[in-house]
Amino acid sequence: METIWIVIGALFITAGIIGAFVPVVPGPPLSYIGLLILQFTHDYPFSWFFLVFWGLIVAVAVTLDSFVPAEGSRRMGGSKLGIYGTFVGFAAGLIFFPPMGIIFGPIVGAFVGELVAGKRSGSALKVAMGSFVGFLISLGLKVGVAIILAYYFFSNI
Repeated sequence: METIWIVIGALFITAGIIGAFVPVVPGPPLSYIGLLILQFTHDYPFSWFFLVFWGLIVAVAVTLDSFVPAEGSRRMGGSKLGIYGTFVGFAAGLIFFPPMGIIFGPIVGAFVGELVAGKRSGSALKVAMGSFVGFLISLGLKVGVAIILAYYFFSNI
């Protein structure tokens, strides 16, 4: 039975790493579920403190995934309309054009928001690229968390 739990947990860990790259799939939460499944083995490899700590890290990573692109827009001089455009573009991309819409939606939304705010296209493009850099930072955060969780999983089998 222990082998079955390990195989199921490894599948979740693998799905979590893949999901960190694919915008629609929640990568870090899937990896975290893999850790929790490993707890069903008779050795109980992780302490409750460890599990709660990494649960909080996963929650923060998932939360930041939505806000970091908007912060990238803001740091590149984005107006409130550009930042709102980032959120609207994210939502529209998620609903109408998954999975690639989640990548390009915030960029297009920030660009359009800046144009509506009266900025020139060069300035609006700079803000849109800030949104893209924020997306890349968010992606790196998710991939990093998923890989660290995979490390803990496979080192405790």
